[in-house]
Amino acid sequence: MALIKKFRIKKFKNKAPLAQIEKISLSYEKRQILDNISFNLNPGEIVGLLGPNGAGKSTIFNIIIGLVKPNFGKIFIENTDVTNFPIYLRSRKFKIGYVPQYGGYFHDLTLLENLKAVGEIIIKDERERFSKIHNLITKFDLDNVQEIKAKFLSGGQKRKLVICMALLGDPKILLCDEIFAALDVLTIHMLKEILVNLQHEKPNMCIIICEHQARELLSIVDRALVLSNCKIIAEGSPNSLVKDKVAKEKYFGNYF
Repeated sequence: MALIKKFRIKKFKNKAPLAQIEKISLSYEKRQILDNISFNLNPGEIVGLLGPNGAGKSTIFNIIIGLVKPNFGKIFIENTDVTNFPIYLRSRKFKIGYVPQYGGYFHDLTLLENLKAVGEIIIKDERERFSKIHNLITKFDLDNVQEIKAKFLSGGQKRKLVICMALLGDPKILLCDEIFAALDVLTIHMLKEILVNLQHEKPNMCIIICEHQARELLSIVDRALVLSNCKIIAEGSPNSLVKDKVAKEKYFGNYF
């Protein structure tokens, strides 16, 4: 397959982070989920979250979008403390887009109707809404299936639809949860190309991906975090992570 990631962002100069996750801790009853987690999300980068099942990857997403409130710590977006902000305010004011692992669309609506339903909420101007929807349909090569009900779309087409729905609001932060799950090799490659192209087209947007398929994730990210036992145990470029002794011991193993 052709190379789809021609460069990686090594460092950020003179740019404030889009979001800061500061000393986040969360537990459910007596079970610790996250323990003192801190990291930044920078404009223009693709960030990966890796870790075994139950490490807290999806929980971090839920905290960023406002679905879950941490026991301790704060979330800053564009230097504003949003820890107590509701989901809708984070989404609309700070432009957070979310691509869930499952669903995210109306099963009995067509692809076009799904986009219109979301567009009518977030884009007031009718001409702008019409233009954005049809530009996304063309961009993602969905013209031939726009009148098909979402429940009858292929796995790759459903993922494309949900990405389009998230992009309608011009997000500054795009969260993708298990975006490669249960897809064939060609569809995964197609989605990787989409994400890398988005990085080129929207240089101020940060894409953060939570994923179990480590090889696929590391092939497109600029930076990745490895979670284990409620903590971040390693962070860095893909090349540095696969050589990290702690990451190998706790996650990758000796045969990665």
